[in-house]
Amino acid sequence: MANLNLVKDGPIQVKGSFELKGPDGNPIDCKEQIFLCRCGATNNKPFCDGSHSKSGFSD
Repeated sequence: MANLNLVKDGPIQVKGSFELKGPDGNPIDCKEQIFLCRCGATNNKPFCDGSHSKSGFSD
């Protein structure tokens, strides 16, 4: 089971056992912890690349 954590002014942290699928339905290779973008500014969708700090994203 996966645990989700909203990082203040940042991404969604996903930890544990989970499977992430791409738009084509195929699994995306992930480790036991990933960070997903919430701001939409990342250049590595769906993963966070730290762009939230430059875009001024806050929650």
